[in-house]
Amino acid sequence: MSSGRVSRHARIRMIAAVATVCALSAAPLAPQAAAADTPPFSETYRPQFHFTPDKNWMNDPNGLVYFNGEYHLFYQYNPGGNSWGDMSWGHAVSTDLVHWKQLPLALSHDDNEMVFSGSAVIDRDNTTGFGTKKNPAMVAIYTSHNKATGTQAQSLAYSTDRGRTWTKYQGNPVIDIGSKDFRDPKVQWYAPTKSWLMTVSMSAEHKVRFYSSKNLKDWTLQSEFGPAGATGGVWECPDLFPLAVDGDKKKIKWVLVVNINPGGIAGGSAAQYFVGDFDGTKFTADDKGTYTPPTGTVTQDFEGADFGTWTTTGTAFGQAPAAGPVDGQGAVEGFDGKGLANSFHSGDATTGTLTSPPFTVDSKYLNFKVGGGRHPHVDGTVMEQQDPPAGTVLADFEGGTYGDWTTTGDAFGTAPATGTLGGQQEVSGFLGDGLANSFLGGDATTGTLTSPEFTIDKDYVNFLVGGGNHPVGSDKPTAIELLVDGKTVRSATGGDGEALNWASWDVKALAGKKAQIKIVDDNSGGWGHLNVDHIMLSDTQARPVSQETSVNLIVDGKVVQSATGSNSETLDWASFDMRPYAGKQARIQLVDMNTAGWGHLLADRFTAADTAAKSVVQRADWADYGKDYYAAVSWEDAPDGKRYMIGWMNNWDYGGAIPTSPWRGAQSIPREMTLRTVDGRIRLTSRPVDSVTSLRHGRPATAAGITVKNTAETLIGPAAQGKALDIEATFSLQDAARFGLKVRTGAGGEETVIGYDTTSQELYVDRTHSGAVDFNSTFPGIQTAPLKAKNGKVTLRILVDWSSVEVFGGSGEAVITDQIFPDPASQGVQVFAENGSVKLDQAVVWHLGSYRD
Repeated sequence: MSSGRVSRHARIRMIAAVATVCALSAAPLAPQAAAADTPPFSETYRPQFHFTPDKNWMNDPNGLVYFNGEYHLFYQYNPGGNSWGDMSWGHAVSTDLVHWKQLPLALSHDDNEMVFSGSAVIDRDNTTGFGTKKNPAMVAIYTSHNKATGTQAQSLAYSTDRGRTWTKYQGNPVIDIGSKDFRDPKVQWYAPTKSWLMTVSMSAEHKVRFYSSKNLKDWTLQSEFGPAGATGGVWECPDLFPLAVDGDKKKIKWVLVVNINPGGIAGGSAAQYFVGDFDGTKFTADDKGTYTPPTGTVTQDFEGADFGTWTTTGTAFGQAPAAGPVDGQGAVEGFDGKGLANSFHSGDATTGTLTSPPFTVDSKYLNFKVGGGRHPHVDGTVMEQQDPPAGTVLADFEGGTYGDWTTTGDAFGTAPATGTLGGQQEVSGFLGDGLANSFLGGDATTGTLTSPEFTIDKDYVNFLVGGGNHPVGSDKPTAIELLVDGKTVRSATGGDGEALNWASWDVKALAGKKAQIKIVDDNSGGWGHLNVDHIMLSDTQARPVSQETSVNLIVDGKVVQSATGSNSETLDWASFDMRPYAGKQARIQLVDMNTAGWGHLLADRFTAADTAAKSVVQRADWADYGKDYYAAVSWEDAPDGKRYMIGWMNNWDYGGAIPTSPWRGAQSIPREMTLRTVDGRIRLTSRPVDSVTSLRHGRPATAAGITVKNTAETLIGPAAQGKALDIEATFSLQDAARFGLKVRTGAGGEETVIGYDTTSQELYVDRTHSGAVDFNSTFPGIQTAPLKAKNGKVTLRILVDWSSVEVFGGSGEAVITDQIFPDPASQGVQVFAENGSVKLDQAVVWHLGSYRD
């Protein structure tokens, strides 16, 4: 199963972790509230042509194999709920990779193990003895996660009735190396040696191992690959397969897909790949050469005896550049020369800033090296704790009692805590002498603390919160909730840290309603507690204190661009696009406001240049540049030697917080994969499977020869509107800086922008205003993919579903997959151009039906 199975629990806790306050949701249960009265598969955000289970949690695709006319899609599934847990294999089949039929649960968790990710093969020669040559067994090779020890080992199960019923092998596991990070076996028949080949991940080590077997039971280690490429997160769900280059079957290269989380190109989860050669034993990636950053004018390299004209606050950066690591720090690598800015002075507990003098922006890019913690800047934060805004205090937990609040369970005790409890890390950020702290007796205790009823008569509910990040909707939440008519209408969690920070709910829409506050600790695992203080009604929104470790570009007093490290002591290149600020005054500010793990920043070599520097992550190769394409693996034994791939259309940054019910999780559209030479390099390209066209209905809406200048125009009219669309469009470049299409447009400025930037030569998707985006701070944003125009034209294929867009640019070398959660009434399609004109040569818009039709 993708992700740190062991660390998966941590990942669920971190689903919204960016600031201390996470999973802050305006109306998190709105779609769920309607679900009970809604016919299946017509719920607000239910995908129509992407596979989703009828109900419950789904993540990684597993066991992809073609047999007797059926494509099998197994998948990580929780049979008991709508959040991650009790991992088992769900099952669906299709004859065309588009129309899916959900089947009963295939492989179930039990008292001893959870069934994590893996693959399936058809044992045609009956090497296992599980079937016969006349009726070969379908064999699943999966990672069994031992519930008692956390060990991950590789196990077998088999079916002799086309995957409908399964038997777990009595000799399991077949490979056990005693590791807690050894998972996701992808097995195939390797004809040259007449043996089975397993590609499996050593996740924490950023390695892939290759094993060989004659019978799927006895395995021999052949080789390892890695670390290489992007290594900012665990490596998971590997896949290895051969493809012809440019359709030439005499020129075969091998593709190794390695999914990574976090550390993907768009942040969080992503599918990385390597192109190379495989000799039956070892995979060797093609040499891409060494990277030379763009030349430019160095404005600060920290080589002096002091910081020069840069000024400091606090103590984190010291009084002068560091010469590498400082006391208590591990090895620091990747900086240039002898010095760098390093905020680890006296450890992670110190804070401070290092700020450049103002300068006039006169270059296109500012390139620099950055390392240290991954704690992004969050808009709206302040550098110092401020007094609470004026208002009505509902609870400050002073005075030694809970007053008329009521408790259940034993987590909160009989009275407020006076700070840190026994066995707890230091609690900070609360006001006065008391707070609600459910760590009493440790994480194992559970309970609730509920306020008396009050009337919402101000615009905001402000409160301080810290502790665990287990959002409402997960199996065992640690959350503060706002109840109206007994239903949760707002919620928030901590961010897996003991420091409390301000959070706010906008409750203008609830004015005059009777409400209650309920603090819930239903979690007995790691970070299974919550800290809450100073709950109040106010007409002013409280502003949280920054907890960032970031390099910020400040223009007109505002942070306009920001970059962080990747929880690593190795510095890597980053770049700010300075073009929008040409001629303006700007400052660079290095900020360390974080006192927890990786609460420090490293920076070096600020360089004004005409070209953007690229990080290791940007230089890596990606099967998809969007936020929502992960655990991507391919089908074995597909007809005509085709290679089809599918990915989980979600991201571990917020996967458990997306506002869907009674299901959570969707699969991408299956894609046909090819290797093409693009700009002199062999690239893995993809396009939707041809059978998607079978979902088209009615006559398409078309437009041709339209020139658009500095505006957005409705495309074609009502005929092109819809929630499920297949769009093909070709543009001819003129002088517009940016152009493209806007889909799912509607009232209140709701839109998902699919555009092309002619200067950076990038395809992009902007979902900042795509609908519900406030359930997690990492969700809104802009994803980009490099794409060069061909013969002055840009070609796009766009699949729009009720809660996603998949954009294929050029020959499929630039793909962006993003979830969106727009209002159902937002169905418009527009063509736009900014800062000039563009010609829309042709657009064809088809309406798509459901895969269940």
